[in-house]
Amino acid sequence: MTFLYLFLEFFKTGLFSVGGGLATIPFLQELAVNENYGWFSLDQLSDMIAVSESTPGPIGVNMATYAGYNAGFQISGIGTGILGGIVATLGIVCPAIIIICIISKFLEKFRDNKFVNYAFYGIRPAVAGLITGAMASVFVSAVFILGETGAISGVNLVASAAFVVLTALCAIFKKLHPIVFIALGALVGIIFGL
Repeated sequence: MTFLYLFLEFFKTGLFSVGGGLATIPFLQELAVNENYGWFSLDQLSDMIAVSESTPGPIGVNMATYAGYNAGFQISGIGTGILGGIVATLGIVCPAIIIICIISKFLEKFRDNKFVNYAFYGIRPAVAGLITGAMASVFVSAVFILGETGAISGVNLVASAAFVVLTALCAIFKKLHPIVFIALGALVGIIFGL
């Protein structure tokens, strides 16, 4: 039954996360706080985002695979973990495949339709809002110390200082390769146990 819920939740995530992989984060946050499932925590979600961003492939698919593996692993180990990863991955990509097949049939007919264009103009700000909200939530969980209820109970000064320094470095040395900043972030995380 867990695999059915896993597929359906990630199908829903794939269906409604218009705008790319980062748009899946609010849906994953909802799953993280959902006590009915317990597939992963908000802390694990932050780690999942970091790993998914740094590994090849679409971030949404990477996060679905990780979350599915984690959910399956909780059932009875590695075998069900792998199955859970496959189920969640299929769940998140199925809506896109179905929608692409449908759109390909009608693309020429609706390409210049003003109502379709208006709909896409309306979707863009909503996607930006979803991504901004997710980014703010991840920032809060990384910088602040959260209590059991999710209320802020302190500030992680090391994480705050690391964030400010890395952001300043990004602004000053724009021409550095992104891997430099990833390596610096990893080094700060290792040194300070973040």
